[in-house]
Amino acid sequence: MSLFRRRRLPADRRPPLGPEERIVAWATAAGDEVVVLTNHGIWLPGVQARLGWHEIHKATWSGRQLALVASREVLSASDYAVMEDEPATVHTLLEPGDVPAQVRSRVTKSIAYTQHHPVSGGGVWVVARRVPGVDGLRWTVRYDSGVDRGSEEVRSATADLVEYGRSSVESGPP
Repeated sequence: MSLFRRRRLPADRRPPLGPEERIVAWATAAGDEVVVLTNHGIWLPGVQARLGWHEIHKATWSGRQLALVASREVLSASDYAVMEDEPATVHTLLEPGDVPAQVRSRVTKSIAYTQHHPVSGGGVWVVARRVPGVDGLRWTVRYDSGVDRGSEEVRSATADLVEYGRSSVESGPP
C-alpha cells in the first residue's frame, strides 16, 4: 500500500463535469457534503452549477472554514463587464486535504491584471481574468462604494482605464 495513495471521490458524489473538466481535489464538508475542485472551478454543496475560478473575488481559509465571495455580472459594456460581490458563503471542511492550497493557487493564477484607479466619487478596480477553456482574457471592473457607475464621466474614464490595462498586458513589462 502506497503512503501517497490518493483518496477517491465516490462516484455518487461526483458533479456533472463538463468537457475537458477533471477533478483536482476534494474535501469532505459538514453535513455529509463534499466540496469538489476541478481545473475549471469549484462545485459547492447545494449548488447545481460550478463556480469558475474567474468568478471568485475573494477566498479565505481559517484552518477549518473556507469562505468564498463570488462576483456576478450586473452590467455589460462592449469590452468589459461590471461586477458586484455576492454574499459570502462559508463551508466547514472536515478533511480539507489539498483544497485550501488549490483554491488559493487557482484563484490567484486566474488573475492576469489588476489595478485600482481613481474615478469621480471613489475608485474602480480593473481586472483581467483567465477563464478555463477560453482563449483570451475576460475584462471586468468593480467600482468602489459611492461611485456613480451610470455617469458619463465615470463610464468614459472606465473605458479608457480598461483600454490602458489591455495595452499594458499586450505590450508586456517594460
